[in-house]
Amino acid sequence: MATTTTPHQRSGTARAAAGGLTIFAAVMLFISGSMDFCRGLMAVLDDKVFLTTPEYVFEFDLTSWGWIHMILGTVAVIVALGLLATAKWARILGIVIASLMIIANFLSIPYHPFWSLTLIAMGGFIIWGLCVVDRETLG
Repeated sequence: MATTTTPHQRSGTARAAAGGLTIFAAVMLFISGSMDFCRGLMAVLDDKVFLTTPEYVFEFDLTSWGWIHMILGTVAVIVALGLLATAKWARILGIVIASLMIIANFLSIPYHPFWSLTLIAMGGFIIWGLCVVDRETLG
């Protein structure tokens, strides 16, 4: 007896949930990128806003950290707009950018701890929102 398989169709609810998680991740990435850009701008314009840690292992000049955060924030906002436009490249690049933002914020915890921890948590939610959706529910 031969068995046949048919393509599995997802319900409208599953497709709506997939779209909702993508929109959630896009909005969180936009907010996180905007906050990271503002943080970088503060570091470039006036680095007296941040704490100084004299013996930190990953010590960089605050202007360097500022440019790193400004570049990551700008790319994150562009990727978030790509996610809202349902571009396929934006999902993978969103995960990569959120991961890089988590690493950058972890390394800059001594300079601005509360803000760094907030953005690390937001990055985790972004990665979750982009990874939890089944590939089959996307189209």
